[in-house]
Amino acid sequence: MSHQNTVFHELIKPVVRQDFEQLAKVHHVGQKFRAASRWDQFIAILMSQFSCRQSLRDIQSNLECQQEKLSHLGAKSIPRSTLARIKEQQPAALYQQLFYKLLKYYEHSKVAHKFRFKNPLYSLDASHIDLSLSLCEWAKVHDSKASMKLSIGLNHSNDIPEFVAVENGKENDMVQGRKFQFPAGSIVVFDKGYVDYQWYANLTAQNIGFVTRFRPKSVYQVIQQHPVLESKGILKDETIQLNSAHALKRKAPVLRRIEYRDQQSGKHFSFLSNNFHLAASTIAAIYKDRWKVELFFKAIKQNLKLKAFLGRSRNAIQTQIWIAMIAYLLVSFARHLGKTG
Repeated sequence: MSHQNTVFHELIKPVVRQDFEQLAKVHHVGQKFRAASRWDQFIAILMSQFSCRQSLRDIQSNLECQQEKLSHLGAKSIPRSTLARIKEQQPAALYQQLFYKLLKYYEHSKVAHKFRFKNPLYSLDASHIDLSLSLCEWAKVHDSKASMKLSIGLNHSNDIPEFVAVENGKENDMVQGRKFQFPAGSIVVFDKGYVDYQWYANLTAQNIGFVTRFRPKSVYQVIQQHPVLESKGILKDETIQLNSAHALKRKAPVLRRIEYRDQQSGKHFSFLSNNFHLAASTIAAIYKDRWKVELFFKAIKQNLKLKAFLGRSRNAIQTQIWIAMIAYLLVSFARHLGKTG
């Protein structure tokens, strides 16, 4: 009987086996494998993401029923004890590197975002991945909670997270946010959790625009008032200087403050930006489009296996999170091909 490729086989085509093995060789510790490989681990956990397997025993049983399909993938069934040992001992950094390598396949999948300006647009945000406090004491955030924090920079052109970090739940959002190297000329939108006046200055110096919410108690001086279109909900458009001692010490740049009233809900918002070229209504619309990053977190938590974890160590949990992110990439790429095919 002739073999027909499965949907899963088609889905993982962007993962070049030769590239994977080179990364696996770099990110290997200890003795050589005898009964399994990192490829076997990858296929097993990736399949569990799509088939909603709840335990290592469940994964093993599923793999044993898929022997013929696994052989066509160059993989084999892996005992749960071996899978657990690899997750604990072998670095999750392999899958972090694989994720960024796969991003190169998506460079041509970018389409124009919905705005007229050509600048790349990103949303920056972070979300907690909840863990069991009794099983993961090392991830304790406070007396009743344990978690890892997933930080991303989402490209609005294809809804792909181009910048990703997985770190401790206690860590402030700004720690990873400052590390993301957004391209010059891009615009980054984020909420009030990313207030850092020195970072604002650095972004401005790097020709990176930003849009965020304005903190009500911020101390500032109005330098110039600009004409507004109240018909578009713009109440104020000002050039300001943040002039508290804290802001001046960190060399906060001259910024733009916009007051906006949503015409549907009647709610008032204040935005802060270092972009003086776009219309005030566009600045407000950019912040509204930040909702895409909220939808991203909702999608991965509902559709990928990020609630029940197959290990207790930091490395085991990071491995599962990074493979979940790879699963999201592969599905996104398949969806793009389906639209263009």
